[in-house]
Amino acid sequence: MKKLLKSSLLTLASFALLTGANAKTLENGVLKIATEGTYSPYSYHDKNDALTGYDVEVAREVAKKLNLKAEFVEAPWDAMLAAFDAGKADAVFNQVSVTDERKKKYDYAQPYTVVHGAIITHKDNDDIKSFDDLKGKKNADSATSNWAKVAASYGAQNVTVDSFSKSMELLVSKRVDTVVRDNIVFYDFIKQRPGAPVKIAAEGSDTDYTAPIVQKGNTELAGQISKAIEELKNEGKLAEISIRYFGKDVSR
Repeated sequence: MKKLLKSSLLTLASFALLTGANAKTLENGVLKIATEGTYSPYSYHDKNDALTGYDVEVAREVAKKLNLKAEFVEAPWDAMLAAFDAGKADAVFNQVSVTDERKKKYDYAQPYTVVHGAIITHKDNDDIKSFDDLKGKKNADSATSNWAKVAASYGAQNVTVDSFSKSMELLVSKRVDTVVRDNIVFYDFIKQRPGAPVKIAAEGSDTDYTAPIVQKGNTELAGQISKAIEELKNEGKLAEISIRYFGKDVSR
């Protein structure tokens, strides 16, 4: 009788926990998660073609906390959001920045990544210690990058490249002075190439956050995802995942 009562209570608790998810999620016990699958190190396929990455692992741990199976819906950024808007997924885990504009369309759960703008320089460069020192310096980035705009706002001259890896090649060979990007991209780069002669010379004071999004008005699911993320932080699980991918805890 006690076992039956306990089982019934757990079933009721699980139902209460997931009232914010749609009926299909409740019925199948699956949390459908939209992600790109081509965005290393956050969401990508490894050499065995298994979906992995920082965001993917966080999403799987959140689903476990909700007693649901994580099922991923993969598509490029625009198509991914279109699929989510069409109700083909319950949440998005894909480094979605928290912005006022997006808050008008979606509800956010608690952030799981904290990002700072960073100036990356050659390790021999001691001239740059703040964003104000960018004036007149050569910065490598793509023509449409938001970070290129940030660098330009401080007076840097942009040297156009088509990828972050090309930017870093120019920096390592001292053909440019800086690469302005977020600090997490640098941590990933240095983890892949620990001997590269580069460093973070300065970080910006502005902080950017990335968080899961759910459909607008689905505050219960957002709340339960937030609770799961908070528990994962307190247990040290988010830090463990973060350090595995970046060598640092980027969750706080």
